Amino acid sequence: MSTELEWKYAVPNPAVLAELPAWEGFAGLFDGPPKQYHMQTVYLDTDDRRLAAANITLRRRMENQTSVVCCKAPLPGADPASGKLRGEWELAADDVAAALPVLVERGAPEAILEAAAAGLAPVCAADFLRTARPLRLPDGTTAELALDSGSLLGQIKLLPFCEVELELKSGDPEACRALIEALAAARGLRVQPLSKYARAKRLP
Repeated sequence: MSTELEWKYAVPNPAVLAELPAWEGFAGLFDGPPKQYHMQTVYLDTDDRRLAAANITLRRRMENQTSVVCCKAPLPGADPASGKLRGEWELAADDVAAALPVLVERGAPEAILEAAAAGLAPVCAADFLRTARPLRLPDGTTAELALDSGSLLGQIKLLPFCEVELELKSGDPEACRALIEALAAARGLRVQPLSKYARAKRLP
C-alpha cells in the first residue's frame, strides 16, 4: 500500500496549465524530465453504489499502454486542511476480477470483493493527458507535480477540466502545502476539493 497525500487546484484552461512549470517558485526544484501519460479511466461500482457509500474508489485505468487496477480508501487521521490522505493499492492487470483478491491481500478493504460478488459495472469515466514532473525541495522533500487536461464522462454528458496536483512522495507535508499554495496565489488558482471520480459520477 502507498499513502496518498495531495493538493489539487482547478486551472482555467490548457494554456494557463502549460505555463505553470515556468513559475519562478519551481526554479531548481525539478528532479527529472517531464513524462506524459494518456489516462483512460473507468470507475466501477455496484448498482446500489455501495463502494461510493463507503468512500471507496475502484477504477481500471489505461496509462498509455498499461492497464492498472486501483483501489483508494480513506485512512484514519485524514486532515482536509492539509491535503487528502488516502490508502492506495494498485496492480498492473488487464482483468479487474483477478486483480481484486491481490489488492485485498495487500491491505485494500474487503468491501471490493463483496462488491465484485454483487456485480460491478462502469459508473463514469475520465479521459485526459497528464504531464508529470518529479520535484525535490530544498529540505529533501520529494513530490510529483501533475498537470491534467481532458474530460470527465458521465453516462451521457462530458465535462472538460484542467487541474494541477501536487502529491507528496516523501518528507514534509507542510513544505509541499506551502509550495502549492504559493503557486495558487501567484497564478490565481482555486482549490478543487473534489476528486475526478466525485465530479464524474455527478454527471448525467
